[in-house]
Amino acid sequence: MLRRLEYKCHFCSECAGYGCVGELPGMGGAFDSANFQANVAGWKKLEEEFSVGKEAIPAENCNGEFPALRLAPMTGAVENVGYPDERAFYYDLLMAAATAGFRLALGDGTPDEKLLYGIEAMKATRQFYPDIQAAVFIKPYANEKIFERMEWAREVAEFLGVDIDSYNIVTMRNKAKLEKKTATQLKELKQKAEKPFMIKGLFTPEDVELVREVKPDVAIISNHGGRIETVRGSTAEFLKNYGKELQANCGQLWVDSGLRTRKDILTAARFGVKEVMIGRPIVTALCRDGVKGVKKVAETLGGNS
Repeated sequence: MLRRLEYKCHFCSECAGYGCVGELPGMGGAFDSANFQANVAGWKKLEEEFSVGKEAIPAENCNGEFPALRLAPMTGAVENVGYPDERAFYYDLLMAAATAGFRLALGDGTPDEKLLYGIEAMKATRQFYPDIQAAVFIKPYANEKIFERMEWAREVAEFLGVDIDSYNIVTMRNKAKLEKKTATQLKELKQKAEKPFMIKGLFTPEDVELVREVKPDVAIISNHGGRIETVRGSTAEFLKNYGKELQANCGQLWVDSGLRTRKDILTAARFGVKEVMIGRPIVTALCRDGVKGVKKVAETLGGNS
C-alpha cells in the first residue's frame, strides 16, 4: 500500500469537491469542481423535499426496493488516482468492490490497455466470484471501433453500452477521435450489442431526446462526477426534472455522481432509480484502507439487496 501523500486524493473528511479544486488530472472536476460540488450538494437539497426533520426517508416509500450499488467505471489510475500501476489498479479495485458486495463496471480509454486490463481483471475476479459480471462502458468512438470493443468485453459483460458524455472531455475527444452520437448510431449499437444496452452520461435535454428515440435497456444520468465540461448543474436536479420521462423510455433508470449517503440513495429511489453508481468514495477507500475501507463504504451506504 502506498503512503497517502503519494495518491492524488486528499482524503477529505467529506468527499464534496473542495479539496481537489483545479486538480485535473487528479480527483477534481471541471469548472474548478463546480459540478462536482453541485452533485454532492444537490442530493442534500433534494432530500429536504422528502424528509421530515432529521428522519430518514422510509424504505416503504420506495416500494420496498433499495437500489443496487454498483462501482462506477474508473480508468486512468496513474494520471488521475496516483496509483503506481494501471493493471494493478483494476485487479485491486474490482476484487475489493466484489468482496464488499458492489456490482461491477468497467470503463475504457486510451490506450486500449485500459479496457483490456479491466477485462483481464474481471476474469481474475471471476475465479473467486464465478457468477459476477460487469456493466461495460465504451467511449463514443466510431461504431466499428465500438463493435470491436464489444466483442472483447462480451464474455465478462452483463450490460454493454456507450459513455456518451466522454465526448465532452476535449483532450480525449481529439486524441481518440470521439463522436457525438446520434440516435441512429446508438440504435445500431443496441441492435448489435447482444447484451442489454446502456446509454450513460445523460445530462442535457438533447440526451433525453436520444433516450426517447433509442429506448435503451438502461439509461444512466451522469455528468462524469463533475469531471467534464458540460452544462452546469447536479445529477439530482436532472433526475428531478427528467426522471419520469426517462423512466418511460428505458428498461431501467440508473444514476451516478455525487451520491454519498444512504439518504441520497433512498432519495434516488423515490424517482424510480434501480441502481446507483459509486466512484470516488470506493477509490478513496481503496487507497486509504484497502478492502476493509471499501467494505465500510458498502456498509455506510446500505449494502446490496
